[in-house]
Amino acid sequence: MRDPLNGRIPADVGVVVIGRNEGERLARCLDSVFRMADRVVYVDSGSTDGSVIMARGKGAAVVELDMSTPFTAARARNEGYRRLRELAPNLLHVQFVDGDCELAEGWLAKASAFLDEHEGMAAVCGRLREKFPARSVYNMLCDIEWDTPIGEAKACGGIAMVRVRAFESVQGFRPDLIAGEEPELCVRMRAATWRIWRLDGEMALHDVAMTRFAQWWKRSKRAGYAFAEGAWLHGAPPERHYVRESRRALLWGVLLPLFVLACTFVDPRYFGLVLIYPLQVIRIALRGNLTGSKAWWRAAFLVLGRFPEGLGQLSFLINRVLRKRGTLVEYK
Repeated sequence: MRDPLNGRIPADVGVVVIGRNEGERLARCLDSVFRMADRVVYVDSGSTDGSVIMARGKGAAVVELDMSTPFTAARARNEGYRRLRELAPNLLHVQFVDGDCELAEGWLAKASAFLDEHEGMAAVCGRLREKFPARSVYNMLCDIEWDTPIGEAKACGGIAMVRVRAFESVQGFRPDLIAGEEPELCVRMRAATWRIWRLDGEMALHDVAMTRFAQWWKRSKRAGYAFAEGAWLHGAPPERHYVRESRRALLWGVLLPLFVLACTFVDPRYFGLVLIYPLQVIRIALRGNLTGSKAWWRAAFLVLGRFPEGLGQLSFLINRVLRKRGTLVEYK
C-alpha cells in the first residue's frame, strides 16, 4: 500500500501535462509535478513562447503535436498518454494536468493510494481551486464551479488521475471533441461499470487568468457547444448526458428571447416579459448554498450565461447540418 503522506510516488504512476503558450504558469506546473513524480510527459500544442525548450530543460519528455491536424485538449492528452506508456509500459495510473495548474503537495500519492485500494474506480479527482479568485469575478465564478460534491461522481474534469486499465478499456478520449471530453470519457467508463470519485482533499491550483467579459463569453459559448455535442452522442436513456443542460440553454438563451421579441413586435407592452430573467436571478441566488455577494454574482452569471450557451448550441447544430467539424475555442 502506498503512503499518501510520502511526497513522491512509485514508478507505476506517471503524469501528462498539456499546454500552449503558458509561459511561467507551465514552469510552475512542471516544478509542482517534478516534486512528486519522475515520469512526466509534456504535450505542446504549437507554443511560440519557448515552452518546449523550457519543458525539456526541466526533464520532461516532450511531444510536439503535428500542426496539420486540428488541436484539441483530448488529442493532446491521448498523445501524451501514448508517449508515457512507451516510456513506462508498466504504468498503473496516470495523472492528467493542464499547464496552467499546480498540483498540490501529496496529491499524487493520495490519489494513487485511493485507486490502489478501490479496484472498481476508474478515475479520481480532488478540490481544484482558482489561484487568484479575487482578481476578477470570472476567476471567482470558476472557483465556485470547481467546488464539486465529495464522494461518487458522474465525471471528473481534465485534472484527474485515471486507472490505465479503465482508460484503455474505452480507448481514451475522443480526440475530435473540442470541449466536454472529460465528462464524455466518464460516460463511457461508467457504462463499462467503472466508477468515478471525488476525494476530500486539495488537488491543484488553477490559474485560469480570466479577467475580461469576452473571455467568459467564449468559455460559456464553448460550454454550450459541449452540451449540445454531449447530448448528441449520449443523450439517449438511461444516460441522458447533457440533455437537461442543452434544453436549458436553448430555452433561456434562444427560444425565450425570440418569443419575447416576437410578442414585443405585436405589442410593445409585452417587452415586460424580460423581467423573467431578473426574477430567475433572484430565485437562483436565494435557493443556493452561497451567501452574500457570491450568491448574487453566481446567479446573475448563470442566467446571463444561457445566451452564449445558446449560441454554442446553435453553432453545433449548424455544424451538424453543414457536416463541418468544430474548431478549438480558446478564451485566453
